[in-house]
Amino acid sequence: MDPYLPSKETILNPPIKFRDRLKHLGPSLILSAAIVGSGELIATTTLGAKAGFTTFWLILLGCLIKVMAQVAFGKHTIMTGETAMQAFNSLPGPNGKRGNWAVWSVTIMMLLKLLQLGGIIGGVAIILNLALPIISIPLWAFIVAVFVGFLVYRGYYKFIERVSIFMIGFFTIFTFTALYFLKFTPHALEWGDILSGLQFQLPKASLAFAFGAFGITGVGGDEIIHYNYWCLEKGYAAYVGPKDNSVAWESRVKGWVKVMHLDAVIALVIYTCVTAAFYLLGAAMLHSQGTIPEGFGMIETISTIYTDALGPKAKIFFLVGSFIVLFSTLFAALAAWTRQFADIFGQMGLLDFFDQKIRQKTIKILAFTFPLIWATLFVFIKLPVIMVMIGGIVGSLILLLVVIAVLYFRYRRTSIAFRPSNLYDIALWISTISIIGVGIYGLIKLF
Repeated sequence: MDPYLPSKETILNPPIKFRDRLKHLGPSLILSAAIVGSGELIATTTLGAKAGFTTFWLILLGCLIKVMAQVAFGKHTIMTGETAMQAFNSLPGPNGKRGNWAVWSVTIMMLLKLLQLGGIIGGVAIILNLALPIISIPLWAFIVAVFVGFLVYRGYYKFIERVSIFMIGFFTIFTFTALYFLKFTPHALEWGDILSGLQFQLPKASLAFAFGAFGITGVGGDEIIHYNYWCLEKGYAAYVGPKDNSVAWESRVKGWVKVMHLDAVIALVIYTCVTAAFYLLGAAMLHSQGTIPEGFGMIETISTIYTDALGPKAKIFFLVGSFIVLFSTLFAALAAWTRQFADIFGQMGLLDFFDQKIRQKTIKILAFTFPLIWATLFVFIKLPVIMVMIGGIVGSLILLLVVIAVLYFRYRRTSIAFRPSNLYDIALWISTISIIGVGIYGLIKLF
């Protein structure tokens, strides 16, 4: 079965019972594996170290408000069976033989996000160098690039989903263990500390980091785009079957959309809790010490969160945990990037994305191409925290484009049969206004 080509043979009626819906979850769990890495271990803890508890509200907001855009994009995917770049290519505006303005805008911004993944692969390399210093950090970066490329080269959807779930389970236990033991240190959390972070303050000195962290934490613009491919490969659109506007087809769409909603909500709970935990660790431990994660010393600095809370022996625990946290982002992001750029090349007329053999061959080539580029960028720039933050800022810009697309899908491409409730529309507009508001506010403050 090719999940990108719905047919009568791929039709499957949606589950009705809650426990049966749980069996079909997965796309958002892969997103969680990608999210809880650069956003949490690096960007969130760095912001906590720099701003203290002050911007805790922004981190929570960054997780909560974006899910409506994710859900809306996922609904469009199930209704139409379109890939993300197909959907962007349908947006009104300047159009050319090699794709329209939206496809090119996404492409350019994703190329800028190469820096972010370079910073993450650098973080993994630094961790491995701490564990085995006989191998240099640059060499570790290229070893990691080849290894993650090999995993994605042979990794089809089920493999990617299972590895992501394992990584989520590990780093969730890892983070909350450290947060629990924080109470046995001089930096124990107080309710007053948490409440002070919910006062909607945004110190100018931390603005660039806050804006970058907002773009990375929770579901970023690029992750919402990537959600499209995981919904397709999980089979949601294929199970609906070809669009024929029949009563049965409409019923299947509504049923699989409900499954997708549950998938998104469960992932929201996971990454919001883990993100909050990472931020509080950074604010409680690093801010009070006046230490900011920077350069090749980034991982060593962040490790004090765990060694101070759990003792010197916890450094091994931290290195293993942080490796899995960052590697999960590399793994899940690379799997998504290979599909997205294969799709981009298809919309530009450079290949036939819907020819399964051509698509899989392209994905395999890109599986090694991208991580080698990431490693090269890291070796030359050597500033992993800054690289990740730049990626976060670009992610905020991608998110604005995603919001435009989502609103267009809602009001121009949603039939009466699938018109959502007023409550859904209100939530979507609150999410949209919040995203645009924070984006504009951040840009004004920056300039």
